[in-house]
Parts: sequence; structure tokens; C-alpha cells
Amino acid sequence: MTRVLIVDDDAELCELLREYLGHEGFAVDCAGDGVSGAERAVSGGFDIVVLDVMLPGQSGLEALRAIRRASEVAVVMLTARGDEVDRVLGLELGADDYLPKPFSPRELVARMRAVLRRGRDRRADDARVLEQGDLRLDRGARVVTRRGEEVVLTGTEFALLDRLASHAGEVVGRDDLFHDVLGRRPTGFDRSLDVHVSNLRRKLGPLRGGRERIKTVRGSGYVYVTGEPGEPGQPGEPEQPGEPGQPGERGQAGEPGA
Repeated sequence: MTRVLIVDDDAELCELLREYLGHEGFAVDCAGDGVSGAERAVSGGFDIVVLDVMLPGQSGLEALRAIRRASEVAVVMLTARGDEVDRVLGLELGADDYLPKPFSPRELVARMRAVLRRGRDRRADDARVLEQGDLRLDRGARVVTRRGEEVVLTGTEFALLDRLASHAGEVVGRDDLFHDVLGRRPTGFDRSLDVHVSNLRRKLGPLRGGRERIKTVRGSGYVYVTGEPGEPGQPGEPEQPGEPGQPGERGQAGEPGA
């Protein structure tokens, strides 16, 4: 049975979720503050953590920092509706997904199952190892190394990198990434995918020579860059006269980092 830890100081909400998730086949424990929630989350006894941002004593974001220092357990953040700062910061700190309050328990279950399914899909993948340039992805162990050094990623970041690197040199559409990686359809102001891509860029660093590893294709999606400068195998990167030093980046000026 899948074990869930709910970290929220709203006792009534915790009991409602305990009952609802129990009927959905989950075993639920609750913690009422960030300190005890983080301690229990890293104990190894849970498959997923539902973590509220607004907690007494230690905030949910501080608790997430503590969790990510010791564990890669899946985390879904609960945030105030319209509070984009908390949502973006939570994703940057390593949350796998978020859900704004108020929410329906049914939607929470859908988000949780999507996050858990991504982990199961990776473990069941027959092609256990993917090598792409200086990266090596071990899908069984969920370990990424760059030039022999391990890069620590969250489950969602791993799934996103796997999707992009598996189609290196090809544009992968935003809608496809939302569906395949985040398990939902994009909404108008949902920046979660952009934040996850930014996290990957920061953690993986540029390619040799300082070239961007994951490029934004405006209006389409993202492409994981292959090859070395001047080599074949870099679709969409022909030289552009009048733009020295920026091959293949026409139309990218002024675009945000993700």
C-alpha cells in the first residue's frame, strides 16, 4: 500500500484527506508542523509527501529544503491560490508538483498518482542506461552523472531530462512535456515546466564551450542540444549571418531563461 505523509496544521483538512485517501487505497499519516514533518519525511517510510507552504514554526519551504538535503521522496506542495512566488520557489527547491488551495481531494489524488507513476515508469524502463554526450542516465538507479560526477535531481527533473535527452536534437513540445512528465494539461499561467527546465540548466551546466544545453524554441518547446560546434547532428542550429556567436538562436532575444 502506498504510504502518504500529509504535513498541514489544519487538523480538519488532515482528517478529511486521511479518510478520502484511505478509500482510494493510500495509507495516510499526518504531521502538524514543518519540523516534525521534515523529520518524518526523510525517515524512508513514505512514498510521497503532501506539504503545505504555510506551517507554524518552520514554513513548508524551509521543510522542503530540509527534506531535499536528505531525501528524494516525492513531494507535492500545497500553496495559496494566486501565490506564484511560493509555487515557483517550491519547484526550484525540488518539489515534484504543486496544487493551489482550495482544491478537491480528487485533484490531489490525480496529482499524486501522476508523480508516483513517473517513478514507476522509470523503474520499469527496459533501456536501463541512456548516454547522451557528457551525460549518463541510469534509469534503474535513477542516477545522473555528468563527466563522471553525480548530479542530484528530483524525480520530476529526472523524468524531464530523460524525455529531452531521449529525443536529443529534436524539439519536444510543451504540451507533450506537460502530459508525459507532469501528468496534466497546461493552463494559461502555469510556469512549473519552465521552472523545472531552469533547474536542469542550473544543475547540469552548459555544454563544453559554454553552449546552452537545453534550448527554448519559442512557441514550440525545448530541445536538448547534441554534438559539438561545427559538427553535424545539431538540428535547428545553422549559422545565422549577422548574429556572431549565436548559432541557431534567431528569435530568442529577450526570451526568459526558461
